[in-house]
Amino acid sequence: MNRKFKWITAIVAVSCIALVAGCSSADKKASGGGKESVAVVLKTLSSPYWKYVEAGAKAAGKEFGVDVVVVGPSAESEVIQQVNMLEDQISQSPDAIVVAPTQPETVVPVLETAAHSDLPVLLIDSDADFDGKTSFIGTENQTAGMEGGKLLASMLQKGDKVVLISGALGNPATDERIKGAKEALKKAGLEVVAEQPGDSDKTKAMSVMENILQKNGEVKGVFAANDDMALGVLRAVESKGLDIKVIGTDGTKEAVESILDGKLSGTIAQSPYNMGYQGVENALKVIKGEKIDKRIDSGIDIITNENAEEKLEFLKSISK
Repeated sequence: MNRKFKWITAIVAVSCIALVAGCSSADKKASGGGKESVAVVLKTLSSPYWKYVEAGAKAAGKEFGVDVVVVGPSAESEVIQQVNMLEDQISQSPDAIVVAPTQPETVVPVLETAAHSDLPVLLIDSDADFDGKTSFIGTENQTAGMEGGKLLASMLQKGDKVVLISGALGNPATDERIKGAKEALKKAGLEVVAEQPGDSDKTKAMSVMENILQKNGEVKGVFAANDDMALGVLRAVESKGLDIKVIGTDGTKEAVESILDGKLSGTIAQSPYNMGYQGVENALKVIKGEKIDKRIDSGIDIITNENAEEKLEFLKSISK
């Protein structure tokens, strides 16, 4: 009986310690003494664009004293891998989560569960419609595509034939970019002779463009839904010795360098660094009880040879 009493006393003591520790941690965070944590789940970490988002998120974490964890699958096509990563990050109980959903309809059930448990959910780059969403930070992908289409059209003549290279099938961000570009190109009187997916991959886009050129030798311009695909398209064009204007999207360092070399004609940058930075910055505001806007515009840059040098200097500074 005495031994049983001792065991009960020990269990109660441990429970009290754990309770006190938990309360102390909560009190510490409430008083500003703790370090807030933000999980950032991206579409991938294998491309320059998402590396810039990661750099922005980590810069904000360093500036504001926030623990920031950034994860992403091996490729944008790995949708289920992203879902698994999202579930894993949520299970670790961060104070807020920032997500760039590859396929919103696939991740929404997980995000809804998180939001219902009072976890702030902020979306960047690609929006999704669900109850409990805290905010969307980014730009409208359709608007970015439209600006790309307008830029390409300004370099061509009415009636010229153009090609659209989209991302992985079902990727809403690249789909919306293509939609916007197509609208602008048709409005300018250009003829879209082909629209093919390049899966946001340089090699795949090169192969796709080579096949398109075999059937359409009079193509004058191409809009690609990201820079990796634009650079792949450029390889195919250069191998044929053709003069075709190629516009990309994302404003990556390699793309900007290509513009300065007189190869790529331009790119539309959706300020990925700003998305990552503002995602963490606004997540911290929410954690502290502040109200933020439901939609936050991270801005668009139209990059040509006229401003590419300035953009390149900025990209070099955040890549260090």
